Amino acid sequence: MKTMTHLLAATALAASALPALAETWDMPLAYPATNFHSETAASFAACVGEATGGEVEIKTHPNGSLFPGADIKRAVQTGQALIGERLLSAHANENALFGYDSIPFLATSFDDSVKLNKAALPELEKLLESQNLHYLYSVPWPPQGLYTKKEVSSVADLEGTKFRAYNAATARLAELAKMQPVQIEAAELSQALATGVAESFVSSGSTGYDEKVWEHLTNFYQVDAWLPRNTIFVNLDAWNGLTDAQRAAITGCAESAEAEGLAKSKELTQFYLDGLKEGGMSVAPPGDELKAGLQDIGATMTEEWLSNAGDDGKSIVDSFKSN
Repeated sequence: MKTMTHLLAATALAASALPALAETWDMPLAYPATNFHSETAASFAACVGEATGGEVEIKTHPNGSLFPGADIKRAVQTGQALIGERLLSAHANENALFGYDSIPFLATSFDDSVKLNKAALPELEKLLESQNLHYLYSVPWPPQGLYTKKEVSSVADLEGTKFRAYNAATARLAELAKMQPVQIEAAELSQALATGVAESFVSSGSTGYDEKVWEHLTNFYQVDAWLPRNTIFVNLDAWNGLTDAQRAAITGCAESAEAEGLAKSKELTQFYLDGLKEGGMSVAPPGDELKAGLQDIGATMTEEWLSNAGDDGKSIVDSFKSN
């Protein structure tokens, strides 16, 4: 009996000295591998592998190749994938708080985007946790501009246009401008423009550059409507199953990735605009009449969002404005 006790103790000691079994996490991404968000995610994945000594390996799947953008959040919630990246504002119909970063003309600069995200984070983390998700980091897109296939000088000029929507905010903007909203994910945008399913949309210079939209559209108006953020989250059960050391390592990589992604977004903003010009597009600020019309729409949408988001939404906006 004594010998068996010693044997069990020795076995336990040997097992504790072994490295933890390696885990591989698939990470679906909605955007092309060459997009700066996907590149940041790949850098994050490499960091995690190194920081955990290979105990957690992350494999990225860009351009909707594993799950389409619309399915990524649900896939991570249910454990079909253990980590993923998603434009959470696309889920604002599910909960208005997910659209905090797409309130028109509230946060229109990188500094304001960072400030707004900080104000929203406590409520956002609680909301994600209630859905079996753990927040890791988020990165803003460059400011959103208006793409059109013709010159427009007022909101009235947009009436009847088939408008690509990617979240509740863009769909509502289309309705208020009397356009026809069509829900289209990023991976489907190029085909939608080529076939005439969409004729206009609001997005950053990055999207236009990646998709070479100058092949179908002619104008980009720098309306700086908002800076939506791509958020990276992990399945909460998987997160809770990690060791403290693994969680600390991944959190450190997430902080580095957020800083890297923000710097890239700032750095590439002008590069993308220059690329649109080189492709043959007209790139310019909106005229006074178009700007005023869009800001009127923005004021309506802000009031609607505050009504839908309730006290939590109001506290986010109040905190943002007070800092």
